[in-house]
Amino acid sequence: MTKTVFKSATTLAAGLLIATTAAACSGRSESGAAIDVVVSFYPLQFVAERVGGDDVSVTNLTPAGAEPHDMELEPRQMADITDADLVVYLGGFQPEFDAAIDQQAGNRSLDIAAVTEPIEADEHDEHDHEADDHEGHDHGGVDPHVWLDPTRMVEIVSAVADRFAEVDPEHADTYRANATTLTEELTTLDGEYEEGLAQCDSRDLVVSHAAFGYLAARYDLHQIAVSGLTPEADPGSDAIATVSEYVREHGVTTVFYETLVDPQVAETIADETGADTAVLDPIEGLAEGDDGDYLSVMRSNLSTLRPALGCE
Repeated sequence: MTKTVFKSATTLAAGLLIATTAAACSGRSESGAAIDVVVSFYPLQFVAERVGGDDVSVTNLTPAGAEPHDMELEPRQMADITDADLVVYLGGFQPEFDAAIDQQAGNRSLDIAAVTEPIEADEHDEHDHEADDHEGHDHGGVDPHVWLDPTRMVEIVSAVADRFAEVDPEHADTYRANATTLTEELTTLDGEYEEGLAQCDSRDLVVSHAAFGYLAARYDLHQIAVSGLTPEADPGSDAIATVSEYVREHGVTTVFYETLVDPQVAETIADETGADTAVLDPIEGLAEGDDGDYLSVMRSNLSTLRPALGCE
């Protein structure tokens, strides 16, 4: 019996060695995909999965339902970064991830912050927010929420496709074809926003967190944020009072709060002014069990914005 077990174990080990060698020779990763890609949060997961298709295995370092700003790296995530063929991330958005990626995957990474021209938060935000360096999550005044402008997502899609093609030339045509299809979908989405927000009674976008600067810039809206770029920062009573006064003076009908963040601030302003509240999703991540995607959530946001702003 012992000899039989030993022989079976030896055979199994040999089989595993052959399979591993064959996979290495065929250029495919341990996942069975051509390349293993790690992304730092959901919008990049969406792009990587759509551009990569079946030839890419995508691991998201930020789990569903988690607030990306609050993430801290665990050993398993560090191993994912170390083992990845490519890491796609947004520099400055999750500083702890930045340091790990720089150390472990510097030449195997794509920082999408370098792909498109950033905007400063104060270009579209009514207030200064000294609390934005809360717990070290300072974005340096640059709004990181680039994905909320579909035209900038197109730039990201193109950069991801090019990098996938560089890492895996064998499937370059597939990556670029997938990118073309996704670009067409994003262009359609942009057109829906332009048409849907063209004629509105109000262009004031009152939000609890200054996450919508790119969306406001693209579609000629005016973002008034209670707190700055960091959603967990305490805006303080003065900021709440200032925004409440703005809501009353300008006849704003809706104060927006977002998924993954406590709605208390928005509800306080609504109670003081008689305004309604509604959810506007910054799409930093999907809720656990959510079967939607970036495109469907963006369209849901548009459906929320139109009645709130009195759009025709």
